[in-house]
Amino acid sequence: MSEYLRRLFALLAAILFSLSLAACGTVDFTRPGIADPEAGYAAAFPWYAEFCALSQIRKRPGFGAEIRGDIGGHAVLYLNGACRGPDGTLIPCDTPGAGLEGGVGLSMNAHFRNAKWVAIPGRDFFFEGNLRHGETLTRARYAEVLAEARSLGLYDGIAFHDAAMTKAPPGLPPEMAKYEVSIATDYAVGLGRGRYCARVPMTRAQMLSMIAFLNAENAPYRRGEREFHWSLFQDNCIHLAHNALAAAGFWRRWPTHRPLPLAILDFPVPKNEFVNLMRRGNDAALLSPEAAFADPAARRAVLDFGTLPVRPGAIALSAPAWPANEVYETELGLVFYDEPTLGPYRHWLAEILATPRQHALEPNLHWYAARLHRLREERRPLPPEMADFGDRFYAALDRELAGIDRRLERLRAARTTPATGLALR
Repeated sequence: MSEYLRRLFALLAAILFSLSLAACGTVDFTRPGIADPEAGYAAAFPWYAEFCALSQIRKRPGFGAEIRGDIGGHAVLYLNGACRGPDGTLIPCDTPGAGLEGGVGLSMNAHFRNAKWVAIPGRDFFFEGNLRHGETLTRARYAEVLAEARSLGLYDGIAFHDAAMTKAPPGLPPEMAKYEVSIATDYAVGLGRGRYCARVPMTRAQMLSMIAFLNAENAPYRRGEREFHWSLFQDNCIHLAHNALAAAGFWRRWPTHRPLPLAILDFPVPKNEFVNLMRRGNDAALLSPEAAFADPAARRAVLDFGTLPVRPGAIALSAPAWPANEVYETELGLVFYDEPTLGPYRHWLAEILATPRQHALEPNLHWYAARLHRLREERRPLPPEMADFGDRFYAALDRELAGIDRRLERLRAARTTPATGLALR
């Protein structure tokens, strides 16, 4: 059997095995939960990216569009420090023309015809539709979230494929139908989906690079030069988020639009990517100049952005679908696509959930402080070809160490002080 066929059969077996788990139970999205208040994290790291693997969606029948997705789920990206600009592009939140929301959520959807992604202003609206803690998602409250989305003009200028519009209730005007078929997928995602999220701190320079990449990805569709067609294997929502992080020097780019036989054997899926991101963001092996120099993306992080390839602050969070819910079912699945016998992803997830520093910011900062102090104390001479890189690596290490105490102070202050707006710097 050829290597191609062997890998194809392994993939098919993994998919069939994953699908067989659908009847075995639902995912517990209460672990690890949100360990640190949002204001505390943003005080410590005002610039960050948050990738979220979203569960399937199962809307209760008999009300609006009956949207019911499979257990592969969906993925979105939230950028704290990026805002929606006046022309629909992304701009840094600390520049003129930015809104007051402080961050923006991005969703790439097969519905879109003249855009690759849509930007949703504000963390609270992007994730929870601005519902308050303890509030019930009634049909009336659901209608209010739809109305708020329309008032924000989320889909102004965005054309949908005809097939997407067939999911809307008959007779609903097209501009209203866009919002009905997209709620809990592009915006207010937590109302109908559970999520695992991996949050990674960024510098301003890294965020600018991500913004430039994302705007360039959207530009040909918004200018009408091309029509967007989503592809599970060749260009999906995880490709977009993965490659935005690659633009910031986090890891290597994931190629898109490869020949289909190759793409089928190597395509990203939400829950796997969450684990991949957490493992990369906490890969202590990259905290040595030799290992960082040998890794192209890590080397770029040091040379182009002046930062360590692995920084304090990469943590996991999770949240179930909105619990008091009259609109969506809340027992939901999200599967790994993994080899059924030897696949490592379930073990890796269990390890993440069992390691406090991977889902709570204060233990994370203390662990990195100890690790970086030890690295500085153990500094050794490097080969001549690595001398300049080594100097930059240790300069980045010193900057990171100098910032940890300040981040801890901000985190503790935010826990006891009402949020009043956080400076981006």
